[in-house]
Amino acid sequence: MEILQNIWDFFLNLLRDTGGTLDILVSEYGLWVYAILFLIIFCETGLVVTPFLPGDSLLFLAGAIAIRPDNDLQVYWLIILLIIAAIIGDATNYTIGRFFGKQLFGNKNSKIFKQKYLDQTNNFYEKHGGKTIILARFVPIVRTFAPFVAGIGKMNYTHFFSFNIIGGISWVTAFCLLGVFIGRLEWVEKNLDLVVILIIFISILPAITETIKGFYKKQKQLS
Repeated sequence: MEILQNIWDFFLNLLRDTGGTLDILVSEYGLWVYAILFLIIFCETGLVVTPFLPGDSLLFLAGAIAIRPDNDLQVYWLIILLIIAAIIGDATNYTIGRFFGKQLFGNKNSKIFKQKYLDQTNNFYEKHGGKTIILARFVPIVRTFAPFVAGIGKMNYTHFFSFNIIGGISWVTAFCLLGVFIGRLEWVEKNLDLVVILIIFISILPAITETIKGFYKKQKQLS
């Protein structure tokens, strides 16, 4: 029970202080961090109820911390395990969308399954087609809902799975290696929280841009 409580506390603290929380967890739990990071990436990509979990920033920090000499984490194992987590997560999300999607979004007043998230992801599909499964990996919230929408739309699973593998490998490898190569810089080590905020901002910038464009488009239609 104690470890479950610690994992739950970690989830909550992670939303407030990703860098510090992950650093402390590595020092206290060692190799168990592999399992915890696997679980977080799986939930962030595989469950439509957890789009708020860190993705890009967590991968970056995991890579940055893994190269430090004072822990037992290995970058290669980290990348391999988190790629598997990301691929299984999307596959699970696709399956949920295929069998339960329409029912989950049937309630317009739902605070979790918001129609705007579904609309945002649908717009992404209209713009990028099947490549959405790959591109969405790099866009928070859309990343969580893209495989779900693919399942609702009954996208061919073989077609989906090929994009899923490419996207999972690209996303995890890119951000973990970014952490490996940039995280060793002295300025980055001293300002991890600032770097995390910057990564989060860059990640959500496309969504902000699309929202602004949509707002001005509606204003033009009304005027």
